[in-house]
Amino acid sequence: MSENNLDLNEYSEKCSKILEDPEILFAGLLDGEGSLLTGGYKPETCSRLSDEQHQTICSELASRVTKRKKFNSELGHVKYSASRRERVVIMSFPIFDKAVMILAEPHINIDIFAFRILSKLGRQWGENEE
Repeated sequence: MSENNLDLNEYSEKCSKILEDPEILFAGLLDGEGSLLTGGYKPETCSRLSDEQHQTICSELASRVTKRKKFNSELGHVKYSASRRERVVIMSFPIFDKAVMILAEPHINIDIFAFRILSKLGRQWGENEE
């Protein structure tokens, strides 16, 4: 599948499936600028961020995802990145020129959790993205 054929309905369903996990607070597909294309917060979840702060986080995450591609030929494609904060874990999963952003409870095991997300996204470790 090429980035031009990315099915937003498919990723909307995937984000909904990811949000079924009790430890997930937010799951969304972002474009290269950090705009939310589909997904969002779990209905019963109250964000600790204002809308403006959330948009800033999304924009910064999208920028970092793009910058990490610089070393793809030498190091391989990034499958996910994560940062653990005191109150939340923020993860990104690159999908061509977009990224799935996840906000999760801070107590999760990041690697185990990442494998669960990758399986829901249908992304495999050896998959060639280009």
